[in-house]
Amino acid sequence: MTQAIHVGLMVPVNNTTFEREALGWLAPGSKQTVFKIPRGKGLLTPETIAPYKQQALRVGAQFALTDVDVVAYGCTAAGFIDGPEGDAELAREMSRVSGKPVVTTAHSMVLTLQAAHVQRIGLITPYLEAVNQQLKEFLLAGGIEVLSFDSFYTPDVDSLGRISAKEVYDLALKTMTQDCEAMFIACAQLPTYSILAQLRAVLGKPVFSSNASTIEEALKTFKALNPPRS
Repeated sequence: MTQAIHVGLMVPVNNTTFEREALGWLAPGSKQTVFKIPRGKGLLTPETIAPYKQQALRVGAQFALTDVDVVAYGCTAAGFIDGPEGDAELAREMSRVSGKPVVTTAHSMVLTLQAAHVQRIGLITPYLEAVNQQLKEFLLAGGIEVLSFDSFYTPDVDSLGRISAKEVYDLALKTMTQDCEAMFIACAQLPTYSILAQLRAVLGKPVFSSNASTIEEALKTFKALNPPRS
């Protein structure tokens, strides 16, 4: 059985989904400490990402005063907008200020797909076109090509927060094509815990999400640092 762990979860202040879903993917007895990153109503852009990341580092430093096992930086767009190098740098800085191992959602997406030996995916997001393009480039840098795509194209965090699990399910079904090896649902705000198993059954292919992948990588990180005693 998977060991219970204590996850430190960082999400944007508007995120109402990840902390509700995270414990569902963890062993009984697990717990989470959640810190939220201040932000405005608009979605993140290359122009707003630098001050947002500085806010995230200030918030993340609070984990140094906790006993969390691993920090999960649960903001998808904040990771991929700066590219793989920027995302890796943020993870290093977050680990430095928090004193904890750190996983990011953006990197977790790539690691999950690589571990599943998936190279061609269907992808859905809530983002506007410029950010969607940056996500596709981030994935391509990890050897993953987006063959089929759609988005909710939400203009702000209020409309993002109104997207339901049923809407996510329907868009994933509509977007998936036969030439895709898997479906990925990107964004930590999109609800997926209640629909992943059904999507996999209906599509007959793997279906992943930002939140599920982040928790999976947090668990792998914890296990690597805490191997079972013989």
